[in-house]
Amino acid sequence: RKIVGGLACVDMSGDLEKLHQLCERTYKEQAVWFLNAFWDTKESEAERLWDYVQKLNELDLEHHEEGSALDEMKAHVFLEKFDETLTVREMRAKLRSTGAIGETERPKKVPLTHYLLYKYDVEWHKLVDETRQGSNKEELEKAEKMLAEVQAAFKDSEAKASVARQKFNEAQSAENAAKASEASAKQRESEAVAAAEEAKKRETQANSDAAAAKERESEAKAAQQELEAALQELHAQEKAYNDKKADLQKKSEEGGVVSRNKAANELAQLLSEDPLPLRRAKITQEAAVKRADRATQAAAQAAQLASAARADAERAAKEATAARQAAEQAREASAQANAAAEAALNEASRKLAEAEAYLEEVKSKPGCAHGAIWWIDRELHEQRKYLPVSKGGIAK
Repeated sequence: RKIVGGLACVDMSGDLEKLHQLCERTYKEQAVWFLNAFWDTKESEAERLWDYVQKLNELDLEHHEEGSALDEMKAHVFLEKFDETLTVREMRAKLRSTGAIGETERPKKVPLTHYLLYKYDVEWHKLVDETRQGSNKEELEKAEKMLAEVQAAFKDSEAKASVARQKFNEAQSAENAAKASEASAKQRESEAVAAAEEAKKRETQANSDAAAAKERESEAKAAQQELEAALQELHAQEKAYNDKKADLQKKSEEGGVVSRNKAANELAQLLSEDPLPLRRAKITQEAAVKRADRATQAAAQAAQLASAARADAERAAKEATAARQAAEQAREASAQANAAAEAALNEASRKLAEAEAYLEEVKSKPGCAHGAIWWIDRELHEQRKYLPVSKGGIAK
């Protein structure tokens, strides 16, 4: 404003430039400026302006929180979200009638300030009046700095909490793997024990069979020696046998009936006898020795299988030990990450309490910018969503 002839007049060009500058601020800054300027009458609308800013940050896919205006298509989406029936063209026509937009201006973007001027039908010259923004700039800057520290602390806390959750999941996976490995090791150990028992049983039986076979083999060798010693006698017996058989054969065919029948009976009796009992005994014993050898080989194979099972069980035991160690390390890492997350959360909670206490102090002083104070308080309230209820947190 400037004084002309003792009267206060509006500096149209200066105010319009200020309005343009205001429209280039972020959505949050535009909302806070508006609340500061019209707090006396628009305090009840603060929460609605908060919702406006959150939606604008969401719709502005390029700039998000750093954005200041939407294109016309996104602006219509924004209006529909809040059940507004007007169009961007109707809003601009109204603003041109108040001088907020020049007759020759053709803006391509829709800042939040234009919508607020239209919706609440307030005087835009009052909006750009900096004297309505409060006189506690330094205190607000400090409060904003504390808010930024609180937000950074909670961001750090959330990041560490995310790491803690990841480490916990890793620890759970390692624990499950260790349990599975231990179960597998026990199963392999059980199989190795069973295989060893079976091998021992077969070995005992094979040793028994081998001993018996050796004893029989020894007897067979003695018999063989007797057989060899009696070889000549055997030949003589064979000759006598053959001679007797020939003689009986001849007598059964010659002479009287009685003598022939007697010779035939004697021949039949001779033929039914075993002429080589020692040789048959030798053959039988050789078969028994072969069976004993086969049993010994089977026992050796069983022993090899038992040895392989034992080696496999030992490998499984080592794997289970390594898995258990990995699980313990994962649990330790999880505990450390959880402790770090808890410390970060406590630090964030402390900073939040300090910021809230300072904000209460600022509120009690005259000349404060009520809209800015409310907004910082609201943002601090949002940070409580990152605290557990036990520490004063609220539901998200």
